[in-house]
Amino acid sequence: MEDIKTKEFNEISDELKEAEENEEEAVELEDDSQMMIHDLLHQEIPEDYQSGFIAVVGRPNAGKSTMMNAILNEKVAIMSDKPNTTRNNIAGILTKDDVQYVFMDTPGIHKPQQHLGKVLNKNAYIAMEDSDVIAWIIDITQAFGPGDEFILNKIKTLHKPVVLLVNKIDKLPREKVLKKLLYWTDKYDFNDVVPISAKDKVNLDELLKVFRQYLPKQPPLYPEEMKSDHSVNFQLCELVREKILQKTHDEIPHSIAVILERKEIEKGRMILSFLIIVDRDSQKGILIGKQGSMIRDIRIACQSEIREKVGMPVIIEFYVRVEKNWRNKEVKIKEFGLDELSE
Repeated sequence: MEDIKTKEFNEISDELKEAEENEEEAVELEDDSQMMIHDLLHQEIPEDYQSGFIAVVGRPNAGKSTMMNAILNEKVAIMSDKPNTTRNNIAGILTKDDVQYVFMDTPGIHKPQQHLGKVLNKNAYIAMEDSDVIAWIIDITQAFGPGDEFILNKIKTLHKPVVLLVNKIDKLPREKVLKKLLYWTDKYDFNDVVPISAKDKVNLDELLKVFRQYLPKQPPLYPEEMKSDHSVNFQLCELVREKILQKTHDEIPHSIAVILERKEIEKGRMILSFLIIVDRDSQKGILIGKQGSMIRDIRIACQSEIREKVGMPVIIEFYVRVEKNWRNKEVKIKEFGLDELSE
């Protein structure tokens, strides 16, 4: 237990050193860090406490983010009907009296078309390798395909517990669900198979019981109040990206990145300036819209969720910049924070 606390202390100390370049950031981080250190050192932990990492993997659009948000009862991962909405390995943290579940919501594993796709796959693989249990979520309405074969072959090399989550059971009659279950269980010797409906929150309590069987006995990995390991700034950028994907439908594909460039409080309001990156001039025109109509709709869609997230009125500003072919440029992928696990 002391070793884990020491590791947490050292990691926080390293963060403080990096933040000294920005005095305001350092002061804010120091306050948060001191609270985290206090929590980690003074909380009473039962001897049989369990905690661990659950890598949530699957093909794009299988329902990974929907399931994680439903389990946590809080939105930590953005959702869209477009493939590969999730780009970073987002940790959603559920803490109970005697167990802590740390969910890694990974990018959908797919055959990459750009360098960005390779990075997303790599992020998913790292989460799988570092996890205590792999949760492979599938869409029961979809046939087993090359993408599933791709994931299955990777899983076979890891020798870790694998729980198959058969999602969207609300979409098919019971007889077809049973047939699909038999088909999938012939593909691999899963440790457990759990039919769920992430949208309707069916069987999620049972799912937590299953996951717990594979978590080691150890103190919590994060303070009790933490819901995600990503900063509020990251979550704000993700909310903006979600609204862009939802509003533009197929007109703007996954060629956007969102960066928070300014965050200030003036007269009781938070001023937020976001830079939106696209890779073609035509996409910039679509994103702004006729007489600014599209960018205005996106801002309005963001307003209430961001206000709730930061706890005060907000003024939101958007700027759009073209970075041609950025998804094939490693330096840009790192600049936009999408290759964080390679550091």
